[in-house]
Amino acid sequence: MESTRPIRALLRGLDALSVLNLRSGATVSEVATEIRLPRTTTYRILETLCHAGYVFRDPDDDRYRLTSTVRGLSDGFDDEAWLIQIADVPLRELSRTVSVPVAIATLSGTTMRIHELIAPGPDTAERYVVGVRIPLMTTAPGRTYLAYCADKQRASLLELLARSRRDEDRLARDETAVERLVADVRAQGYGTAAQTRRVSDETSIAVPISVCDRLLACLVARLSSGPAPAAGVAPGILPALRAAADAIGKRFLEQAPVAQLPESAAPVSLRE
Repeated sequence: MESTRPIRALLRGLDALSVLNLRSGATVSEVATEIRLPRTTTYRILETLCHAGYVFRDPDDDRYRLTSTVRGLSDGFDDEAWLIQIADVPLRELSRTVSVPVAIATLSGTTMRIHELIAPGPDTAERYVVGVRIPLMTTAPGRTYLAYCADKQRASLLELLARSRRDEDRLARDETAVERLVADVRAQGYGTAAQTRRVSDETSIAVPISVCDRLLACLVARLSSGPAPAAGVAPGILPALRAAADAIGKRFLEQAPVAQLPESAAPVSLRE
């Protein structure tokens, strides 16, 4: 059965919400630039969202911001809170084993959000910032999430990213490059990304955290390349990363409430 045509106005409204979700506030012009629409059209979208109660215009600076009503869209979906709580012990054990900063990253709009940082020492803690949002296309957890999420979700994310004007999302417009990236990550079982810093180059390595083939988040470690290439370090860290990801998934399956479990794992209630 052929799918129905999407409602463009709704897509544009969701695009505007995504932009506001990544900022502490945005003007009409800033939102219009991000979603590539005329300023007048963007104004109407934002005012419609205001009328619906999801957005308000701050009279002090004329910037639009999300209201607490947006949180209602996620009512009943608190996998993230449970995951972070359950992941604490395996994450601490992992950090002691690999002696590098490790963190959980979950999907947040069209970005990944860093949670529950565990660092082996104060000098390495700055390599992650809890709560920060990082791009999907250019980071290890982002690439890993894209590779292991459901096909429909990947298609939706790539559609949104392709309309973005941010440099870090540009790759989403290259279908061939995206297919190659996804294939490479799935073939090796992890995603990587390099970053140049003032002191040294760093490489991040991420693996998926899944329950019953359902992707929950990504587990990521950041390595300082130093004098040796990160590729030479990865084989020693990967087994520990994968073991920790498996342990977190198992703990989630055992401890999360039935409402948070995948349908294939939740007990079935039989009625006569």
